[in-house]
Amino acid sequence: MKIHGSCHCQAVRYEVESNEPYPYQKCYCSICRKTSGGEGYTINLSADSKTLKIDGEEHLETYRALLSPDARQSNHHRRFCRHCGSHLWAWNNTWPELLHPVASSVDSALPKTPCHTHIMLKYKPDWVETFATADDLCFSEYPDESIAEWHERLANI
Repeated sequence: MKIHGSCHCQAVRYEVESNEPYPYQKCYCSICRKTSGGEGYTINLSADSKTLKIDGEEHLETYRALLSPDARQSNHHRRFCRHCGSHLWAWNNTWPELLHPVASSVDSALPKTPCHTHIMLKYKPDWVETFATADDLCFSEYPDESIAEWHERLANI
């Protein structure tokens, strides 16, 4: 599936191919909460980084968060529009073939997600509701199941 996305001011537009287009994972870590806003989480998708096409690349900035105040920068590169601040996607050099469009930046119609995986819940503020269903999986930190494994498991249900 081809995914089209953009920033709020339209200075940056992108497209990328995804075999796993469900917006499945809600991350409640402080980095995702503070860089993406909303109800305290970011919803991630999975896409093939080699297929990324960008219109307006000169308007992009990269943010690499510190994992803690005294730690090194993370391997996670968050791409933002430098004009409106929209968080568009993340990329990690540990898995260079993957790109993670932020669902809120996607303009294409996405398939309805049958269930979600809620991660990094130990970092969730008390005021944030997860609205997890009986079919959702919830994890204090990271799950053992990868994005590809999640999609494969659901395809077999």
